[in-house]
Amino acid sequence: MIEDKNTPRTQISDLGEFGLIAHLTKNFKIKQPTTDFGIGDDAAVLDFKDKKCVVSTDLLIEGVHFDLAYMPLKHLGYKAVIVNLSDIYAMNALATQITISIAVSNRFPLEALEELYAGIHTAAKLYEIDVVGGDTTSSTTGLIISVTAVGYANKEELTYRSGAGEGDLLVVSGDLGAAYMGLQVLEREKQVFEVNPNAQPDLDQYTYLIERQLKPEARKDIPELLKSLGVNPTSMIDISDGLSSEVIHICKQSKVGVNLYEEKIPLDPTVISICEEFKLNSTTIALSGGEDYELLFTIKQEDYPKIKANPNLTVIGHITEEKNGIGLVTRANEKIELKAQGWNPLTP
Repeated sequence: MIEDKNTPRTQISDLGEFGLIAHLTKNFKIKQPTTDFGIGDDAAVLDFKDKKCVVSTDLLIEGVHFDLAYMPLKHLGYKAVIVNLSDIYAMNALATQITISIAVSNRFPLEALEELYAGIHTAAKLYEIDVVGGDTTSSTTGLIISVTAVGYANKEELTYRSGAGEGDLLVVSGDLGAAYMGLQVLEREKQVFEVNPNAQPDLDQYTYLIERQLKPEARKDIPELLKSLGVNPTSMIDISDGLSSEVIHICKQSKVGVNLYEEKIPLDPTVISICEEFKLNSTTIALSGGEDYELLFTIKQEDYPKIKANPNLTVIGHITEEKNGIGLVTRANEKIELKAQGWNPLTP
């Protein structure tokens, strides 16, 4: 985090825990009818009546999940919300509330946390969710952010990883690999900066990739689109750890096999060209890169005519019997076993 010596610094200790919470959350207004009571008591009160409630939690830890050398705090706040909302949408549910907990060291002044919460506020406003609570504490290891997302769906609309059946089509939203390549560009420029702090990077050609890494979007629109088309997905998952890992999750939990076609995997032209620049295989990046936050799902074959003309969706394979295995069909028409080589948060 590059610090401006002329920027005023307000010590967090001057406010105290409750003063800090009140200061950071003063701009959050209640929008959701399911929020009975938000911030200000021992717990939030939510009322979903006859709906099914879904909850998901993620941790983001400095030095593991993000690097403040190139991740602006406002973008970090935004991304922290998005990665959690994505899990709710992957259940074919509507996200409605979040809680935010942070642990910070004394190197962060109040103004830095204001930037972080400005990103959180922007995401909450754009995705129409309520911030209903959280916690703050000190940290000796940098910045830690924990977000819990809450949402709801009708029982018959909830979609699990375990519902894929033989003959179903495997579909993905958007394109893959851009977020990982954005990270590669940022890491490269960081190394250049460390050697020569006066270097001025020209990142214009990498704008799409960097945006996909620093400011991803959750695909709230996909469940809404499928509902409008009369399509109820049979299984669904979001792509956080790489396409291969998510395909394997669906297959194992549904007890099925798959034929995933390499030539069908959607890649932005920028990803292909930058992979060539970095001497990386674009298929490998799409399979293992992660952080795309697109939705991967299966549908019945009879629903294909409803989605085939939609530019947001790509059919990339079909579900087979479990005994046929989890395979990637290459451009050379060879079937190879798909491996989970995406990001592992527990790898040192």
